[in-house]
This record gives sequence, C-alpha cells and structure tokens, in this order.
Amino acid sequence: MAANDLAQTLELPKRTVALVLAGGRGTRLKQLTDRRAKPAVYFGGKFRIIDFALSNCLNSGIRRIGVITQYKSHSLLRHLQRGWAFLKAEMNEFVDLLPAQQRIDEENWYRGTSDAVYQNEDIISSYRPDYVVVLAGDHVYKMNYAVMLADHAASGAEVTVGCIEVPRADASAFGVMAVDKDWLVTDFVEKPADPPTLPGQPQTSLASMGIYIFNREYLFRELARDVQSENSSHDFGRDIIPNAVRQGVARAHPFSRSGVVGSGGEPYWRDVGTIDAYWDANIDLTAAQPALDMYDQRWPILTFQPQLPPAKFIGMGRSDCGNATDSLVSGGCIVAGRVTRSVLFSSVHVDAGAQAERAVLLPYVRLGRGVRLNRVVVDRGCELPDGLVIGDDPLEDARRFERTDQGITLVTREMLARL
Repeated sequence: MAANDLAQTLELPKRTVALVLAGGRGTRLKQLTDRRAKPAVYFGGKFRIIDFALSNCLNSGIRRIGVITQYKSHSLLRHLQRGWAFLKAEMNEFVDLLPAQQRIDEENWYRGTSDAVYQNEDIISSYRPDYVVVLAGDHVYKMNYAVMLADHAASGAEVTVGCIEVPRADASAFGVMAVDKDWLVTDFVEKPADPPTLPGQPQTSLASMGIYIFNREYLFRELARDVQSENSSHDFGRDIIPNAVRQGVARAHPFSRSGVVGSGGEPYWRDVGTIDAYWDANIDLTAAQPALDMYDQRWPILTFQPQLPPAKFIGMGRSDCGNATDSLVSGGCIVAGRVTRSVLFSSVHVDAGAQAERAVLLPYVRLGRGVRLNRVVVDRGCELPDGLVIGDDPLEDARRFERTDQGITLVTREMLARL
C-alpha cells in the first residue's frame, strides 16, 4: 500500500460516525428477549451481542458511535453505561445513547431502521461526519470497518453494502445482491427462490450483512425523501438500499476482504437470531480451535464485567469431584458437578451430582443436586430444583419449556415457576 493510501485509510475512521441499530424486538429468540433487547442478550460466557459491533468500531479506529435503542432497552442501556463509558469526550470520542424520543413530529416512535436514523439527523449532523456507518447490533463477528471505508471512498459510491459469500443453496434465507465484475450492485432481492450468483461463481451468492456505509449528504437526502413516502416501511434493507441500487450508486463489499481471520482460518459471522443459532454459536466456542477466536488480543472484544472471584471446582473428597471439560467457565462460578461442552456465564453454581452437557447457562443460574441437562439454554437467575432432568424426553420438555424443532430447550424462571 502506498504511503498516501495508507494515510487516507488511517484518516477515514476519524471522519466517520457509526450508528448501531439496537432497537429491534428480537422475537425469534422467544423468551430470551422478554426482558431485554436482542443486542443485550448474553453471549460467549461474559459478553453481550452488541459488544461485537462496538468492539469492531474501536478496533477499526471509529471512536464516535451512536447506539439507537427502542424496545426493552433498560438492560442494554445499563450495560452500555457501565461498560462503555470509558471513551474520552474531550478527545472527540464517545458512545452516545439515542433512544426513541419522538423528535420529529411528537406522534411516531421509530417506525423502522431508516426512520430511526432520520429522527436523529440533527444529532448526527452535529458530529459533522463525512461518512456514516450503519450497523446491526445483533450479529456476532469480527470485522475491520476501516478496510470497508477505504473501499467505499475509493469506489466513488454513495453507499457500500457489506456482503458475505454464502452457498447458493443457502442464499434464499437472506437478502441477496447481484453484482457486476466491478462490484456495482445491479439487483437486490429479499429471500429469493432463485438467488443470483457471483460472476464466474455459479454456486456462490452474496448475502447482505446489514452493514452499510453512506456518504452523509446522500444518506439524509434519501431519508428525507423516504419519510414522505406512505408506501415505505422506512427500512434500510427494504427501502433505502433497493432505491440506491435502482439509482446505480450502490457497491458491494465482500466480508472476505475485511473480516478478521481467527484460528479457524476464515473470518466468522453469525446471525444468532434464533434459539437454535444462538445455542449453536455458543457451543461452537467450546471447540479446541473455535472459528471465532475469543483469545486473539490483536482484536479484543470489550465488555462490562463485574468484579468476581475466580471460578472454583469442588471435590470434597469425592471421586466424582467437580470438573469441566471442553467448556467455558466464567468468574464467580462454583462447580461441584460435571460440566461437558458447555458455556457457563458469571456466578453459575453446579451442585454435587448435577450434570450439564452442551448447555448454555446464563449468569446466576443454579443447578440443584442430581440435575441433568443436555442441549439446553437456561436464562439468567434460574434455579433448577434437585433431580430435574431436561433433554431426555422431548415431549415432556416441550410441555414444560420452550423446545425448538432442532431439539434445543429454553428454560426461564417463569417456566420453572409453573412446574
């Protein structure tokens, strides 16, 4: 890279504001989002899902960030205030909280993702950015946005869409981009039955990641136009991006160019929007060399974490002493039972004789004596009574708890109270 190109790449993040869309209901995560917004859902033993987008911003040099919230935001706002208040306003860096305030007409809350940005135009404009990066707050991945910014600036496009290459057979679950050889987006189709493919790669399609970079003036001109349309759903993916494609001003940016490669040799991105996907992504972390490398300090994931004592494993003279194999065990945990291929968040207690296999146990969960779990997600603060068995009888699990078609059981305090 030439010296001038390198200097520009380093400068671009300073001329950018990132907006993290964190206001969605997250209904596909069922009862996990009864009390919290999807971006505030716990992940990976000590993190929240939103920590990945925020950490990507900081690691990419973008230190002016707005988080747009709406539904069930208390848990999320508390996490941001406790864990992300370390940036220095005097150095022009911040994480601003942008809750729905009816700023425009005092009648409408945020009506969609693009309307949420439009209603904060005055705040965002006061930052005087040249570029606006719009991010979903509910995906798990590591990505260098500075690389995408450099591509965007060099291309002359008004908007650049982050895309991930997926097998054509799986592309029908996504919004899919058709591009020419120069990565100009020629078509955008939402969940197509016949997905378009990459030029010269008939088995590969480009799926939108919900990551967009806009030139600021173009963005707010389009948002002002869109807000006047009675037929619009005021959504980036459904309205703003398709219109940019029709105008011929949208470029695609492949994730393979800017994704941070972990120990698995490939950049990692997951939409953890269903119970099955959420469980799967957490359990993936228990592999000896997980595709998402949480231990790479060159691209750290930051979060709020309380001051807790180390995890403890108790034997008390028993031959079957407390142990955990192929598992993540966080601070404050006390394990007197057996844990296998599981993720234990902070302050989980596993009593003697209890067994957890392929379990995701959120903070302050307690497993009583003789409890046996297999393929479960247990929500924060649940206390499972002695002898409870989950994962052996599908019909009984479905009757008492939330069980998915793929056999993952979700347990909450409300479900336990009905036993």
